[in-house]
Amino acid sequence: MPAPLHPHYAQLFDLLRQEREADQRAFLKSVRERPLADRVAEGYTWYPLQVLQTGFALGEKAFVVVERTTRLNEPHQLRAGQTVSLFTLAPHIKQADKQGVINYVERNKMKIILNSRDVPDWLDSGQLGVDMLFDDRSYAEMERALLKVMHARADRLAELRDILVGKKPPRFLDTAALGPAAPTRDELWAWHERYTEGLTPEAAMPRTFIPKTPQVEAGLNEAQKEAVRHILSALDVAVVHGPPGTGKTTTLVAAIQRLCERESTVLVTAPSNTAADLLTERLAAQGLQVVRIGNISRVDDAVLRHTLEAQLARHPESKNLKKVKLQAAEYRRQARQHKRSFGYEERREREHLKQQARELEAWANTLENRIVDQILTGAQAITCTLVGAANPVLEPYRFRTCVIDEAAQALEPACWIPMSKCSRVVLAGDPFQLPPTVKSLDAARGGLSRTLIEHCLERFPDQVRLLNVQYRMHQAIMGFSNAWFYGGALEAHHSVADRRLYLPLMQMLDTEPVVFIDTAGCGFEEQSAENPNRQMSRYNPEEALLVREHLLQLLAHFPPEQSPSIGILSPYREQVNFFNNLLLDDPELGRLFKKNTTPTDASVDVQSAAGAINTIDGFQGQERDVVYISLVRSNPKHEIGFLNDYRRMNVAMTRARMLLVVIGDSATIGKNTFYEAFMAYCEQHGRYETAWQYLK
Repeated sequence: MPAPLHPHYAQLFDLLRQEREADQRAFLKSVRERPLADRVAEGYTWYPLQVLQTGFALGEKAFVVVERTTRLNEPHQLRAGQTVSLFTLAPHIKQADKQGVINYVERNKMKIILNSRDVPDWLDSGQLGVDMLFDDRSYAEMERALLKVMHARADRLAELRDILVGKKPPRFLDTAALGPAAPTRDELWAWHERYTEGLTPEAAMPRTFIPKTPQVEAGLNEAQKEAVRHILSALDVAVVHGPPGTGKTTTLVAAIQRLCERESTVLVTAPSNTAADLLTERLAAQGLQVVRIGNISRVDDAVLRHTLEAQLARHPESKNLKKVKLQAAEYRRQARQHKRSFGYEERREREHLKQQARELEAWANTLENRIVDQILTGAQAITCTLVGAANPVLEPYRFRTCVIDEAAQALEPACWIPMSKCSRVVLAGDPFQLPPTVKSLDAARGGLSRTLIEHCLERFPDQVRLLNVQYRMHQAIMGFSNAWFYGGALEAHHSVADRRLYLPLMQMLDTEPVVFIDTAGCGFEEQSAENPNRQMSRYNPEEALLVREHLLQLLAHFPPEQSPSIGILSPYREQVNFFNNLLLDDPELGRLFKKNTTPTDASVDVQSAAGAINTIDGFQGQERDVVYISLVRSNPKHEIGFLNDYRRMNVAMTRARMLLVVIGDSATIGKNTFYEAFMAYCEQHGRYETAWQYLK
């Protein structure tokens, strides 16, 4: 008889199935059922293409690098990790497509790891394209992880499950009573294994083997140091709550450095490729040996050189490995060749070629596995996405600690993929910023959108460490979010608490750091438009023009070379599109913005060091000196749509360093308690203006 399913995880499994079905229906409707020309225009398909390179990736997988020849540098929907179909429209080809996964996208180039040992024979036939497919791989891995968790009995996975559903409290070393001598890594591991079998610390390890209080980097503040100590002392789960600008990644990197002194390898994960790439860069910058597993979102050398593929290519045996794979592929190609006369000798020759290919493949796989094992066992940190932790190369390995960054953006089933490989977990994130995306309203209402870190904050709040000093924004910009979301627990570091925009000759700009510009009564009515996904999006042209006017007046105080950096945000995609069209070619403001030349994410339209125009979701994790937020909604029914998601607004309001300007219609948003409180805050701690004073 199978073990009884835990009700929480059985429900999660059902909700995940609902989400998978809803996601697939939406994909079929918005993408696969559209004509090719529409898919190309909307960025779901690249066509036509030319082939730049072919070769062999890890394992028995071929790769192909393609480049689009039209619509150069236009934004698109294709990004690293997506499942795609490489196809040809050449009329004489019967099986005209091969599936694969995008390894990376760089400008107009794309590398695809094919789900086959060889590139297709029709690759030189022309009329090539790449189509986005529905990606059910991530759902399959999440379902597989949930089944493991539900059926786990009398093992470490079952213990973690019971702790995280609140059946047992998480356990920690008493760092105040630790002994003087530090154990070796092997002694620590052996001690932990005995302790997790139920023995007390004293019975499991002699006093002299208990680790001493860790020495934490002097550059951290007290809250960050306490978070690092908390992570190092955790036996089951540690939770770090990092609000905007509080140095969450810095804290995690410091903790991982200390963990690497005790453990063979730390598994470091995040929900997105972008976040995994950032962790890779930050850890490598501290001198750690890092291996990045899976797809990468950026192709700059700072990330690429740490990938498993790049490290494999640098190995002295890589040239021999490549030659053997190429020879095996050539034998397979010869064996597939059609011959008009096919008798006994031809069959013998074909079998001989196949046998030679198999022998070479076996030799290559043995050598490659040995090299990969050397690289992975020599790594101090392995970085990947949550789903990337299911990569076959990691299957033989188990880890003492799994770190999950941006845990508040991760579905709980995805978290269990890396957690099933580990003895303990570190969760870091902020549940008051953007939540994970859930397309099914029923699944969201049923609890799929509730994250593991949120459950931890509810079930054992005393065991959560809050980072309470922020280093990004003026205290007035921080103040509203601090009061509404964090109970006033945050404080601005002295270096930023009163940091303002200064004009030449060190004259302070005559404005408060937080400004609300009220458009009520100005006739700035919202408008609707259908986006490429056949969904209605909203925009407000007059609000956009108001932002332009305010920005012109602001920049008039600065010489061009001393202009502050600018971010223009909106919760609505259509408003972002309007801003793009309005400002990109503007003779006075265009210098601040430039077309994004690496469109690896469809949410990014304009991005430079000086200026950014983006949706709130697309801008998370970034900051600028000055940030404008266009709320868009203005209607007599007081409907505010996306604005009801206060966590999204928390992200937007905490991106500015020195000046935050919010534009909205008080007659529409003023009946909502959140926006009513924000406008009152601006009157008391900032500046409340009317749009009339900017109208000409």
